[in-house]
Amino acid sequence: MAKDAKEKDKGAKPKVQQQPKQQKPAADKGGPGFKVAEGPEEKGPPARLHLHYENKVRAALTKQFGLKNPHQVPRIRKVVLNVGFGEGNKQSKALDVIVAELASITGQKPVVTRAKKDIANFSLRTGQSVGASVTLRGARMYEFLDRFISVAVPRIRDFRGLPTRSFDGRGNYTFGIKEQMIFPEIDYDKVERIHGMDITIVTDARRDDLAMALLREMGMPFRGEQPVLVA
Repeated sequence: MAKDAKEKDKGAKPKVQQQPKQQKPAADKGGPGFKVAEGPEEKGPPARLHLHYENKVRAALTKQFGLKNPHQVPRIRKVVLNVGFGEGNKQSKALDVIVAELASITGQKPVVTRAKKDIANFSLRTGQSVGASVTLRGARMYEFLDRFISVAVPRIRDFRGLPTRSFDGRGNYTFGIKEQMIFPEIDYDKVERIHGMDITIVTDARRDDLAMALLREMGMPFRGEQPVLVA
């Protein structure tokens, strides 16, 4: 028995003490393994209309309405472009053209809008394609408004100014355009169908008079008024 125990002890492998695992060097104070975090991509200069709002419009509205808190000064939150096309389910190619035109006008991919419920009188079923829409925010919103006011509006035939009664009572402004060809991004030779669109400018003014003053200072050419020039 003693011999067997000794032979087992001889054949047994010696125990090796496990060394504590070395912690990886911290990747924050310039030590080994430190990686410089890549910053955000360099952005271009702010839109001209955005600079005009920050430099002139805010001060003008504060003085005109006697606003004491800078947070009371209204601003444009978003711009929504909507094109209705009830035959989108039957003419998918025509709907694709509309989507492509909206993308070239706004620089953003549109979303195909679909019916939310069945309407028998219009032969409409739930989920059927009924148009396309784009929602613009931030820099793209300001750039679109700048191009619309300074380039597209002067190309409207028999233009006498935008209507002043198209506010919804909560500071949002909606107006319609009869032809998409007023935008310089549209090539006349490639236009297959003339269609209009609705443009909604959403503000946080919550009052029509304050929202109208905001858009007026941004250069919107209202009917019967001399538009403000944006430098």
